[in-house]
This record gives sequence, structure tokens and C-alpha cells, in this order.
Amino acid sequence: MTKAELRKTYKTRRNNLSYTQIDNFSLTIANQILKLPIWDYSFYHVFLTIEEQKEINTDYILNILSGKDKNIIISKSNFETGEMTQFLLTDSTIIKKNRYNIPEPIDGIEISNDRIEVVFIPLLAFDKIGNRVGYGKGFYDRFLANCKPKTQKIGLSFFEAEDKITDVFKNDVKLDYCVTPNKIYKF
Repeated sequence: MTKAELRKTYKTRRNNLSYTQIDNFSLTIANQILKLPIWDYSFYHVFLTIEEQKEINTDYILNILSGKDKNIIISKSNFETGEMTQFLLTDSTIIKKNRYNIPEPIDGIEISNDRIEVVFIPLLAFDKIGNRVGYGKGFYDRFLANCKPKTQKIGLSFFEAEDKITDVFKNDVKLDYCVTPNKIYKF
């Protein structure tokens, strides 16, 4: 399937999930993440949930990272440049939704991309070789291209892998792992 077809299909599938299912799946995914060999790192980037898009609730992951005393990094998106700026999440970080309902820090301690060691990535669909489909704006591809090559890229999905995404581009950044409620995919 193409990215456009997958976007349409998986937005519908996600919209059909109840909030109870989303919460249960999100907790299961967070518990699955504990099985990954990623806990020796210090800097973890996590997306903040867009509730209106019925995304995975990352609060469970944030609690795990906080409990393990990890540095948590969150983004602020610039829709004019297509870039994301990374900020350290602290007790004093003020979060506000932007015009697209994306929760973002107002300001804070900026962190350079090359310090980030693990990135949890939102997505709509992924395939069996680690390609992913997001919302189509390229924010994460640009961001990940500016991280260190060894940065661990972990997709989070309510659904299992598609066989193949047919229109992958050379600038698309592949995942190292994708975590679903039922399985951990390693690429």
C-alpha cells in the first residue's frame, strides 16, 4: 500500500478505538518497552500525546523514564520551517497545545539533537522492514536525520506491521524497533 492509502486506513482504524482500548494498549506498549535493551542511555525523546488524534498515551512512558531518572526531551514544532526544537522536560516546564492540538513546551532548556540517544516516534503505520508512515509533514524524518547515527529509533503502534510500504523515499528514516501491544519488532 502507499503512504496515502495507509494514512487513510490507519486514521480510520485509530478513530474506531475506544478511549478504554487506547488506555489499555498504551499501558501494554509501555510495559513492552521495558523489555527493550535501551536502558543504559541518558537522553530519551518522547512525543506528547495528541489526544484529538487518538495517539498512544505516552504518560506511561514518561512515568517509566522519570522513575528511572532519565533525561526526558520533548519537542516544539515550527510549521513554517518544518523543524522541531528539542527541550529538556523539567518540573518547571510549561506545556501548552499549539493550533494543531500538539502539546508543546513554551520554552526551556534547549537540547541539541546529537545528545539524544533514544527517540520514541509516533506513527500511523509501519512495515516489516522498519519503514513508517506518519502524518506526512516530514518533521520526524528531518529531526532523525540530524540525530547521531546510533540513536535508537523506536516506533509505537496500536497495530501490527503491514507487509510493505510501496512508496518509500530515500530520505525516509527507518525504525530500529516498533512496539505494539502484542509484539516488539526489531529491524
